[in-house]
Amino acid sequence: MNISNDLEGMTLALEWAAKGLYTTSPNPHIGCVIVRDGQVIGAGVTQQAGSDHAEIQALKDAQARGHDVRGATAYVTLEPCNHHGRTPPCSDALVRAGLGRVVAAMEDPNPLVAGQGMAKLAAAGIEISTGLLADQAYELNIGFFSRMTRGLPWVRMKSAASLDGMTALHNGVSQWITGPEARADGHAWRARACAILTGIGTVKADDPQLNVRAVETPRQPRRIVVDSKLDIDPSAKVLQGGGTWIAAAVSDPQKEAALRAVGAEIILLPNASGKVDLPELMRELGRRQINELHVEAGGKLNGSLIREGCVDELLVYLAPTLLGDAQGMFALPALTDLAHKQLLKFHEVKQIGEDLRILARFTHQ
Repeated sequence: MNISNDLEGMTLALEWAAKGLYTTSPNPHIGCVIVRDGQVIGAGVTQQAGSDHAEIQALKDAQARGHDVRGATAYVTLEPCNHHGRTPPCSDALVRAGLGRVVAAMEDPNPLVAGQGMAKLAAAGIEISTGLLADQAYELNIGFFSRMTRGLPWVRMKSAASLDGMTALHNGVSQWITGPEARADGHAWRARACAILTGIGTVKADDPQLNVRAVETPRQPRRIVVDSKLDIDPSAKVLQGGGTWIAAAVSDPQKEAALRAVGAEIILLPNASGKVDLPELMRELGRRQINELHVEAGGKLNGSLIREGCVDELLVYLAPTLLGDAQGMFALPALTDLAHKQLLKFHEVKQIGEDLRILARFTHQ
């Protein structure tokens, strides 16, 4: 493939980064392309945690294809790391390989890196550049940036509703409001998340598996249930396969033992009202290296998360139907003054099949 300028080189590196969208967590999704004389001689994407980063993959690819990388240009979607984590520093590997130039879309927000990787390259005589297609690189890793800068996951709340904002009939029937294309798209958003969160109300009403089925992924996100009183049935589908985290507000040794027996972990985080402390849960998930949290819950938990400032973005699928008096997306208190309304900004609006997909971000972020 011919690369005639830096824009083309970074665009291709971003395409490679997207290949790791479902697999690299908690590491960021990074792509690297090595170019010499307008030809791509190596390319790679960050592998699962503990395995090669994108730069190492690209260097190995070039070597396997018999190419000499000395003096070549590397396009990488995030600054090469400069610290020993699960793997050695990529900046050292690029210096040893004799690259002539490294173009990074962004500096790494990880305080262990934060410009030091690029500084090491420059000190070794490698020409460096940052800032090309930075917005696109940020969007790919919005959860990683959130965790590194705020200590919190990026929380995306998904809801599927009719055009009048209803998610289910009063008798609980909700399958299916949106079409198959929207449902498959929703699973793609599930797949890129580190974890999927729901509430005990949804578990009791729908007994969901809360996993990814409509798209292929080698990694299933962690499942989390907010269940203040530990009312969940140990036979619930969301617990099958083990590994589910249950956020609770009360301790019940007998219930906890039954849940641990099916592989669940109990996280006790009570607030003053005897409910789960949702802001503290978000902080705990940040500590547990959750980058993106995908919420699929009922109106009550949705409303609580929004009211307590825990949500960054809404992912709403609107079907061209009207349901009338039914269950809404968010149980929020009535306002007496429009000045108290919550403001969001449309980030993207796109038609998916017959439905409309809206990404809207809270302006407090």
